[in-house]
Amino acid sequence: MISTIQAALPAIEPQAIDAIDRAIIVATQGGLPLVARPYHVIAESLQLEPEQVMERMLRMQQVGVIRRLGVVPNHYAIGYRANGMSVWDVPDTLVDQLGASVGSFEFVSHCYRRPRCLPQWPYNLFAMVHGKSRDEVEVQVAQIAAFLGEHVRSHTILYSTRILKKTGLRLNQKDPQARATQKITG
Repeated sequence: MISTIQAALPAIEPQAIDAIDRAIIVATQGGLPLVARPYHVIAESLQLEPEQVMERMLRMQQVGVIRRLGVVPNHYAIGYRANGMSVWDVPDTLVDQLGASVGSFEFVSHCYRRPRCLPQWPYNLFAMVHGKSRDEVEVQVAQIAAFLGEHVRSHTILYSTRILKKTGLRLNQKDPQARATQKITG
């Protein structure tokens, strides 16, 4: 499983993208091809060099145009039918440190900090746990609780009841600049 902790990011100035960047975003927003060399396939479809695609994607990530690249598995399709967001009330001074550790647990797919909404919502650390059953998820959450120990004031598990759309931002492909995938120079 891939684990990450995401804290609130500082505001990033909007970065201008050119027609080539936009074409790369449009070509990859549905996911990378499941082949040994996905950037080569994308480059060929855009009539670019693979190195150019990789360099531009790296630059866009560095300047904040692309936030992150990651795997988005369909847990139901691979047999994990019980998906629980474990939510934790831990001291704000320790949430980043504890979250980094919780995010490294093999059964945690993602872990991040969220603001509290007191008094109704005291939780500031979220960790998504996947299991083949709710019993398995509860055993895993108990492992997290044991690790967090005295730092946990309260916690609960919010179980998924349906699969939601799992996609990131989609650019409007009807935008004239998005059609720059035909032939690109630059």
